[in-house]
Formats: sequence, C-alpha cells, structure tokens
Amino acid sequence: MNLQDIQHFVTVTLGELAIKVAAAILFWIVGRWLIGRVTAMAQNAMGRNQIDPTLGKYLGSILSVILNVALVLGILGYFGIQTTSFAALIAGAGVAIGVAWSGMLGNFAAGAFMMVLRPFKVGDFVSVGGVVGTVRELGLFATTVLTPDNVVTLVGNGKVFGDTIQNFSAMPVRRVDRTAQLAVGVDPVTAMALLREAIAKIPNVPESPAPEVTLLDINLTGTVIAVRPYTHTDHYWQVYFDTNEAIVRVAGEAGWPAPMPATRFVSG
Repeated sequence: MNLQDIQHFVTVTLGELAIKVAAAILFWIVGRWLIGRVTAMAQNAMGRNQIDPTLGKYLGSILSVILNVALVLGILGYFGIQTTSFAALIAGAGVAIGVAWSGMLGNFAAGAFMMVLRPFKVGDFVSVGGVVGTVRELGLFATTVLTPDNVVTLVGNGKVFGDTIQNFSAMPVRRVDRTAQLAVGVDPVTAMALLREAIAKIPNVPESPAPEVTLLDINLTGTVIAVRPYTHTDHYWQVYFDTNEAIVRVAGEAGWPAPMPATRFVSG
C-alpha cells in the first residue's frame, strides 16, 4: 500500500465513516427526543381519556422500550448491519439473559398481573414489600414509593406482588388508635364523655363513623380509655397528633392526677 492509497483511504473511507457516525449520533439524539415526545403525548392522550394514571405510566414505559429498540435497529440498519441477523442474535441473547435475569422477568410479570388485579393505583398510601408510603409510579420492573419521611424507594414488583399488600386509601376513612391511661379515682364515665366531646371538635374527624371512646382495660394504675377517631388517610397524622393534644388538654382542664401504679401494702 503506497502513500496515495493511504491518503485515499483516509480521505474517502474514514471520511464516509465519520459522516455515518455523526449521522448516527444525530439520529440517536433526535430519535430519543421524538420518543420522549411521543411517549408524553401518548400518556397525555390517555389522561384526557380518563385512563388511570397507573395504567398510563405502565403503558408509556412499554411504548418507550419498544421505540428505543426500534431506534437502535434503525441506526444499525443505517450502518449496513443486517437487522434480521441482529434480531436473531437478540432473541438468542434474550434467552440467555432471561435465564440469568429470571428475577427481572418475574418483576415484569408481577407488574403485568398488578395492572390486571389493581390492588392499588398511583397516589394511594400503601404498605408493600415492607415499605410504607405513597405510590408514585408502577414501572415495568419496580414500584416507586415515596415514604412519609420524603425518601423515594423502589420496590421490585415481584416482592410487591409476592408479599402482603395493605392499601390504606382503599376505604373512605381509616381509624386512628390512641389510648388514655387514667389514674385510680378518676371516673371513667365522665372521662369518656369529656374526651368524646373534645375528639369530635378535631378538624377532619367526620361525624360518621363517630369516634369510638370506650373503656378498654383496667389495671393497677387505673382505667384505660380507647380513643379512636376516624379520618381520611390524607389527614391521618394531623388527626393522630391532634388526638394526643386533646387527651392531654382534657386531662389538664379536668385536673386529673398523673396515673401512678397502685402500691400494695402487706401487713406484718
């Protein structure tokens, strides 16, 4: 190979390759932008047609994956690579990857089942896979949960579907469980009447179902009153803390003594 041949190779072959690489990068950038736009438009269209946000995000994720695969195949075809052979290679690799990543496929299958059974939806406050929080997204392989302390947590769909699921948003209201320990000598009937009146005034506590204020237990310290208002899950912690404050306030205004264990005297 003489110098002229080398110059021809550099100026022609490498030049054409550089143009193709530049074009491929441009195709990738534009293609990714278009995929983002198409996915967003599809999700917006599903939102306008009142399709559940959970289903919309799940279908949007599937659409994004399919379009990205099509984009890669298109770029490879532009370089002259036989996409049919490449597709067969992908299929063969998919089998091997499927065996190695059976857990990922299990997460995908679990996500599909959850879309059918619908144990929860985006925005619900749930307990899934040992994590408590608000559902932000049901993805292809994992469910995104925002915990009460503002931590974004991803839980594999297989773990979600294979474990106990608690949906605190499924019912119109949920119960707040608190107790009030009374000292010996405090009339529990009067105490329950005062607490019932105070709890009924707490914001976001509905009249129906009415708060439950009942005698729960009797011990050496005195009596234990169960204080159980109901509220929507969005107001749970507000009612929880307001109930604690109401118990302390009522006890102070009524002049109840601090509960102390009864002392047993044994005669000698």
